[in-house]
Amino acid sequence: MKLKEIDRTAMQAWSPARNHPIYLATGTSAQQLDATFSTSASLEIFELDLSDPSLDMRSCATFSASHRYHKLIWGPYKMDSKGDVSGVLIAGGENGNIILYDPSKIIAGDKEVVIAQNDKHTGPVRALDVNIFQTNLVASGANESEIYIWDLNNFATPMTPGAKTQPPEDISCIAWNRQVQHILASASPSGRATVWDLRKNEPIIKVSDHSNRMHCSGLAWHPDVATQMVLASEDDRLPVIQMWDLRFASSPLRVLENHARGILAIAWSMADPELLLSCGKDAKILCANPNTGEVLYELPTNTQWCFDIQWCPRNPAVLSAASFDGRISVYSIMGGSTDGLRQKQVDKLSSSFGNLDPFGTGQPLPPLQIPQQTAQHSAVLPLKKPPKWVRRPVGAAFSFGGKLVTFENVRGQSQQGAEQPPKHQVFVSQVVTEREFLSRSDQLQQAVRSQGYAAYCQKKIDASQVEFEKNVWSFLKVNFEDDSRGKYLELLGYRKEDLGKKRIKEEKQESEFLPPARGTFNISISGDIDGLITQALLTGNFESAVDLCLHDNRMADAIILAIAGGQELLAQTQKKYFAKSQSKITRLITAVVMKNWKEIVESCDLKNWREALAAVLTYAKPDEFSALCDLLGSRLEREGDSLLQSQACLCYICAGNVERLVACWAKAQDRSHPLSLQDLIEKVVILRKAVQLTQAADGDAVGALLAEKLSQYASLLAAQGSIAAALAFLPDNTNQPNIVQLRDRLCRAQGEPVPGHASPKVPCEKQQLPKGRLGPIAGHPQMPRVQTQQYYPHGENPPPPGFIMHGNMNPSAAAQRPTSPGHMHAQGPPFPQPQRPQNGWNDPPALNRVPKKKKMPENYTPPVPITSPIMHPVGDAPSQVLQQQPAAPVPPPSQPAFPQPHLPGGQPFPGGIQQPLGQAGVPPPAFSKPNIEGAPGAPIGNTVQHVQSLPTEKITKKPIPDEHLILKTTFEDLIQRCLSSATDPQTKRKLDDASKRLEFLYDKLREQTLSPAITSGLHSIARSVEARDYAGGLSVHTHVVSTSNFSETSAFMPVLKVVLTQANKLGV
Repeated sequence: MKLKEIDRTAMQAWSPARNHPIYLATGTSAQQLDATFSTSASLEIFELDLSDPSLDMRSCATFSASHRYHKLIWGPYKMDSKGDVSGVLIAGGENGNIILYDPSKIIAGDKEVVIAQNDKHTGPVRALDVNIFQTNLVASGANESEIYIWDLNNFATPMTPGAKTQPPEDISCIAWNRQVQHILASASPSGRATVWDLRKNEPIIKVSDHSNRMHCSGLAWHPDVATQMVLASEDDRLPVIQMWDLRFASSPLRVLENHARGILAIAWSMADPELLLSCGKDAKILCANPNTGEVLYELPTNTQWCFDIQWCPRNPAVLSAASFDGRISVYSIMGGSTDGLRQKQVDKLSSSFGNLDPFGTGQPLPPLQIPQQTAQHSAVLPLKKPPKWVRRPVGAAFSFGGKLVTFENVRGQSQQGAEQPPKHQVFVSQVVTEREFLSRSDQLQQAVRSQGYAAYCQKKIDASQVEFEKNVWSFLKVNFEDDSRGKYLELLGYRKEDLGKKRIKEEKQESEFLPPARGTFNISISGDIDGLITQALLTGNFESAVDLCLHDNRMADAIILAIAGGQELLAQTQKKYFAKSQSKITRLITAVVMKNWKEIVESCDLKNWREALAAVLTYAKPDEFSALCDLLGSRLEREGDSLLQSQACLCYICAGNVERLVACWAKAQDRSHPLSLQDLIEKVVILRKAVQLTQAADGDAVGALLAEKLSQYASLLAAQGSIAAALAFLPDNTNQPNIVQLRDRLCRAQGEPVPGHASPKVPCEKQQLPKGRLGPIAGHPQMPRVQTQQYYPHGENPPPPGFIMHGNMNPSAAAQRPTSPGHMHAQGPPFPQPQRPQNGWNDPPALNRVPKKKKMPENYTPPVPITSPIMHPVGDAPSQVLQQQPAAPVPPPSQPAFPQPHLPGGQPFPGGIQQPLGQAGVPPPAFSKPNIEGAPGAPIGNTVQHVQSLPTEKITKKPIPDEHLILKTTFEDLIQRCLSSATDPQTKRKLDDASKRLEFLYDKLREQTLSPAITSGLHSIARSVEARDYAGGLSVHTHVVSTSNFSETSAFMPVLKVVLTQANKLGV
């Protein structure tokens, strides 16, 4: 695309690459006349300002010269490091003279701008070039094979490269080698080129075309390969560019035939050897790749010939072309749009008329309208491929998972020395910067897989350099040992054995000073205090005796007498004693006797936090232990002392409060280093495993802060390339967008399906059976039972007695199914398994888990044994089923059978009484598919039905009071909504278990044993559920739990939180 334009018939020369701003020098061309036939000559310097959108170039200076020029070059000789305007303009005149100009003086407007001149040549000087290695050396060529080497330091006496070539001929081109400083090449219009070695002062090789039609108009050396050069021919019969390699000078290495007529000038880009400019008599300016001959760019020019083209040394994308129509144009090979230039030309033409009225119509001249061009004509495309200065020789980019993608364009040299196309190689490598971090993470994962938590903790204790770190790991290790509270006390410095030894020693010392036993004693009933106490004791009035002892400050006597007076009197006496006593340990004794440890934890001096924690470890009940440890940790954390703040972590470890431990540790540690996060995750993982073992808590529960830390940890692991480990540590039960996005990226990086995109399920057929009747499954004939090995897939344990196996129990049929990882259990009759809804054939198998044993109610009375079973065991089919199968043998009536005990509400007791083994040959019962869709693994619908109702002892329940009935209705409706929306089998199992465990709440409502604060909070939660405000319900839940007795709410409040959390997650 054209950038600038100068209306001059002149030779041109760009300022050197170090010069800024960029200048273009022009000198009036010899052997050319304009329309005015003027014979004057001038030397001008123009500034290239690409920020100016106009086509005009600003003229900086003009010097009237007495000569016209055949060649003009701008050398960097004597140029300073700052790039100020300097150097030297070297002009070749038409009378054999060479003139040196100072461009800085020309721009400054001085009159004396000529540095030196010499007319050594006998004819016009058509060839000039500056040595790029020694800028003071200039080569010139003229008629009669004259070639001179000029030293600008001694311009008066030039040198010759050797003897003149014969026969004598004009020198049209001359060029210094771009790689070897003492090599010079010259060419003549006859088509011969000569290579000179200045060290030997003789020509070393001559190159000529055998067709004798090669008229050289241009010569250029390869910028990178020292032995290659190109020659251009201006003969219309042979308009070619020949590429020669001096190692094989018998014929051209390559011939470019892109022009239709003779070539007038060529220029090889120093910035990219794959760009060779050429202009010819076909009025074309082409940019071609000399290695392939492909035309990469054709400049949009007019119909006039260009006789000189040059690359700009400083801006490699800019070039200039001088044409015979008296114009020098500046172009860019990077493309652009010509719309703005065309509009500027139109505006310039319109403004030249102003608002005149050239036709006398009295109207101003309307704006000039130009025909609209289509978009495809207004855009000028750039080169077909990016030039070298735009291409990246190397590149690197990090990708997810710690992968580093790098590339490099490696060029090879062929045997002939020709440059080969680049080899594009892309390397993908794994970058690991935190090796210690990965090593420690691997050790932690190994400990989790092997469940060697105690050994892992001991290893961390041995490796700890800081005492606090050693204490933390010691406290964590205690969780995996027996008598954890006693071990905690030992870590705090309290050993029962040491205290016992001290007590025995003191007793021995006291026994040495005991007085001997006395004989008779006097019972005094005088009027003094002793007498009054005696009278009260003789009459059995312990209260008066105790009051008299307290009045006389005889505390020990008062306590002893209060013990004899009963618990009520003892409690009153204790209160009075504590009110009077003012010793150092009174409050501790008060807490021990009154069991008020919350007062000690809240009021003790934090310097004695170890003693307070030891007291909690010794006396606190299991249901209040965690809350008291949390309370002590909160006080330590709020303290200004950083040492005490860090000790709060030990309290949270004792309490098993993972979330508070994360928050406390994050405050005290450096968050920026990966090893600091590794320290935290190690402790969190071990503590979560300890909590699962000791408190039977839900190991999947993750708080917001812990989820954030685990997400950071997973990101660090992924950045080090441990994708599988990152996915294992990432929490599952959270919907935070950043964690969901990270899980998606991790799954895709591993090639695994993204969770939550399950295949659609195929609905199962349902079969309705009469109530109280059991029938065979359609299509599954009943077979006699044979003692064999039953296979339980997926590593499951055998289900408990009292359930049936869904599907055909034929051993041969089971053996035909494809096996999957699991366990084989040798047994007599196969255990039954809970029946499940028949889901789609491609659904993932649901996990079967043996239900945990539940506590029996205090008022539960087990039913007496009966001879006929309520629910038949495997091997004792009910009479209704046996009537349908007369061929099957009937068990003897004397065989005992045991009923399955039931919990309140008619639910079967999971840990039911073991059934007797049946006889071989009795077919197993078959159940129909359930008519109610439910959670996998949970008995639903008519899965377990009563076959025969016999009179048993039933547990009758009171009705729930009317004012609390709304709680049961609301919570059961919420669970049903969640079950209908949930698609994950694990979620359904949680909801089904929650529905059962809420019976404890309903029992307490029936018995009206809940405090008013708890029932009020439950009603507030119910109102939040009705309003779909689950977040508000969770807030009320937290308030109720924190302000009430843990033992009163522990049976149902955690379950209610699970239901609210799932409802909020599902958005029901």
